[in-house]
Amino acid sequence: MPPSVPSLPRRVARILRTSLFAQVACALVLGIVVGKLWPDVATDLQPLGDGFTRLIKTIISPLVFCVVVVGIAKAGDLKAFGRIGLKALIWFEVASTLALVIGLLAANIVQPGSGMNVDPATLDTSAVDAKTGGGSLPSTTEFVVNALPTSFIGAFAENSLLQVLILACLVGAALLHLGHTKVPKVLPAVEQAQEIIFAIVGFVMRLAPIAVFGAMAVLIGNYGLGVIETYGKLIVLCYVAAALFITLLAVALRLVTGLSLWKFLRYIREEMLLALGTASTESVMPRVMQKLRKAGARDDAVGLVLPTGYSFNLDGASLYLSIGTLFIAQAVGVDLSLGQQITVILVLMLTSKGMAGIPGSAFLALSATASSLGAIPAGAVALLLGVDRIMDSMRVVTNLLGNCVAVFAVSRWEGALDLERARKVLDGETVAMPDEEPGGPAKPVGSQRPEDSERPEGSEQSEGPAGPAGSASPESSEAAGGIPVVVSAGSGSGSGSAPAKETAPESG
Repeated sequence: MPPSVPSLPRRVARILRTSLFAQVACALVLGIVVGKLWPDVATDLQPLGDGFTRLIKTIISPLVFCVVVVGIAKAGDLKAFGRIGLKALIWFEVASTLALVIGLLAANIVQPGSGMNVDPATLDTSAVDAKTGGGSLPSTTEFVVNALPTSFIGAFAENSLLQVLILACLVGAALLHLGHTKVPKVLPAVEQAQEIIFAIVGFVMRLAPIAVFGAMAVLIGNYGLGVIETYGKLIVLCYVAAALFITLLAVALRLVTGLSLWKFLRYIREEMLLALGTASTESVMPRVMQKLRKAGARDDAVGLVLPTGYSFNLDGASLYLSIGTLFIAQAVGVDLSLGQQITVILVLMLTSKGMAGIPGSAFLALSATASSLGAIPAGAVALLLGVDRIMDSMRVVTNLLGNCVAVFAVSRWEGALDLERARKVLDGETVAMPDEEPGGPAKPVGSQRPEDSERPEGSEQSEGPAGPAGSASPESSEAAGGIPVVVSAGSGSGSGSAPAKETAPESG
């Protein structure tokens, strides 16, 4: 008898039960339906999306700290970490400038605001003030100074990624300076904290469909679908320009690494759909970091490039700002000269770097650009109030893909990318995390688990390429990547016994 084929309802139920992508997709559709049919009810669902985002933001700073500290300590070379940072900044500047240029060219060709003949005096600018909270973008000096932490705890309390990155670099450098013989338990403790945080990420992600449902219902309930008709030309232009930029990213990724951006997009489809639904790249940062590590990028590259890109590599925002500036100018009848458009690029190259985490930052950057030109009324930015939330999807996708491509490219340049693993993962093959593979040769840098270096006292050990382990007195042995790992008596207390396949590889 041939095996019975599950009925369609059962298959659908199984997919909905096991696939986060399917759950988020259904929540997205339901949110749109609820927002359209019951807009008054939909506006009350704001806490669903906000609550999820708050939970994710809670764990971003400690996760970035742990990943960067472990990456530096296990790489064993602070100079290499500095090279990664420098190459990342160069990539960020080139990519964001290219996005600005593409946006200006697209706006000049299509002229999305021509013929509107808007009188700036008729616009209500109080809504812009409410959106921005009366704030302002920091100057270059303020941006640099604000990136320096004033308190170790304060950096985490304020969720300032740049400050956390600096603290993590200092701690990682201190671990390298002191050596594992002086602080043998610090690195394993940080690694174990990292594993706990990733487990928390898994718990929180179960709430992702609820968050997407609430966020989409609020979006449609507040703005409706009519805004698409009013700003149709501008919306289509922004999304087409973003598609062109993403195509260029795909070409760059193929040239630098040989990897396919489309396969990577399929690989992170769950995170991408969640980012679209919540209009936030922060909501998916922990999961994307985990997937980049699984796809062969080394811990130190992932830990430095991705969080830094959230402040320095906002490609989608750059596209939107350049198109938005010309749209406003065209709508109020101002014809910007070539020199003024070059000024737009130069100003946005600076203002777009200080946008992260500031309420209404896009409007602040547009206002600053308009003021620097002196030809566009600053209050004219109110023209974009109705369409700004619709543009979030474009900005989120472009920002996220731009930063992920940067991680792969910089990792490849530094020899911190396992291309064979990356190809297998992107082809859909089941590949365990580097620190989850039992037996075999020593793993690449950043892949060793705490259990591999610290075992319960008295447990059976095997002789490996690093020499004997589990001695009663502290001694150093060469672990993966030539990193000295200290094993001290009794260091495994409280951590439980290691799996048999790790403590007795000869039995497997």
